[in-house]
Amino acid sequence: MKRVNRLRAWPAYIIFLVMMASFLICPALCLSEYDYVDINSPFLRKIPIAIPLFKTMAKSPVEKRLSEKASDLLSETLEFTGYFKMLDRDAFLVDPEKSDITALNINFQNWTSIGAELLITGSLQVKDEIIDMELRLYDTFKSRLLIGKRYRGWINDQRKMIRRFCNDVIHCLTGKRGIFDSKIAFISTGSGNKEIYICEFDGYNPIQKTHNKNITLSPAWSCDGKWIAYTAYKKGRPDLYIEHLKEKRGFIVEKKGINITPAWVPGKFALAATLSFSGDPEIYMLTGTGKIIKKLTNKRGIDVSPSWSPDGKKMAFVSNRSGTPQIYIMDIDSRNVERLTFQGRYNTSPSWSPDGDKIAYCGMENGEFNIYVIGVDGNDLLQLTFNEGDNESPSWSPDGSLIAFSSNREGPYRIYVMSAYGTDQRSLLALPGEQTNPRWSPGIVSN
Repeated sequence: MKRVNRLRAWPAYIIFLVMMASFLICPALCLSEYDYVDINSPFLRKIPIAIPLFKTMAKSPVEKRLSEKASDLLSETLEFTGYFKMLDRDAFLVDPEKSDITALNINFQNWTSIGAELLITGSLQVKDEIIDMELRLYDTFKSRLLIGKRYRGWINDQRKMIRRFCNDVIHCLTGKRGIFDSKIAFISTGSGNKEIYICEFDGYNPIQKTHNKNITLSPAWSCDGKWIAYTAYKKGRPDLYIEHLKEKRGFIVEKKGINITPAWVPGKFALAATLSFSGDPEIYMLTGTGKIIKKLTNKRGIDVSPSWSPDGKKMAFVSNRSGTPQIYIMDIDSRNVERLTFQGRYNTSPSWSPDGDKIAYCGMENGEFNIYVIGVDGNDLLQLTFNEGDNESPSWSPDGSLIAFSSNREGPYRIYVMSAYGTDQRSLLALPGEQTNPRWSPGIVSN
């Protein structure tokens, strides 16, 4: 048994060594190439990219199947970002089985002539359930290799290898790390009750995480992705639960009244939440174990739904202190509070962008809920959804390029994603029941 365990540990170790070797071979690649994709542009032009089937070394049926699976997964993963236009493989002038993947042997004119500005080639070999894979990204117009990576591991590790390479591609082209190690928590009624589920960034592999057999609400990720906080009616009342995702341990805040809408403080094992044990629903700062640190709001009315700025110095929240639900921003040190939203009589669910300059929120106009984005200074208000049912609970991706939200535009509530400017709106996943309240994790969540 010990021999098998050592064998299974070996490929992961080799993956690390091979990846390190790739960095050593070409450490400066892409350090100045961040202008390929301007992620801050509302008029983003999608880059035409060609991803042919990967070349198989032994040309066995297993390799051919894995080649198609890997190249398709790579295409789907990069296309999800909204940065790329995938070119049809039927238009390719080159057979990957008859070509070399090295820049010295690629005829880049074969790719520029069909409109490809970027090219990703790959090769793989399988032996004894071990897969060796090499992936390369080229700029076809400059005839230049941008990234070259080699991976080795078990066949089941192929998805991890592809996503790791995709992270490198996005970092090379944008200067930011990709979202491919992130996950999304959400509420689903598929079990007959409201429970928390977690899926990968693209909706893959949804797993039910809570089994409370009652009402569960408001999932919130800790900044390290190891903890999740939520409200549940396990005991017939809204208590706050703080749980480690891997280990069977956690804490409960079960004070009199309501204990709702948790939000973790960036960089700290602490969170804000609304508690009403004193009579008025106010926002408090809590330790990660659920002990009260201090009271943050102290104003007549209901204060809920905190959302922290990336530096943890400010907090957006919802209050009806002006008569209707509106979004306010508090400076934590000075306790100064300023109203952010003035358009519309019902604005909720603030979500602070990772770059710190914008807040997405849900607003009601003409009887419909839609997603808006506004600058933290109150300027540059932008409506992202229009005339497609109710759209609620926005949540930014960790790189700030996408927003997840829930919508009933096709009947039951589902989780959707769109660009930060409202383009490329599409459904993320469809499960039995309804799916609501998505919350995107930090950049890396371990499997």
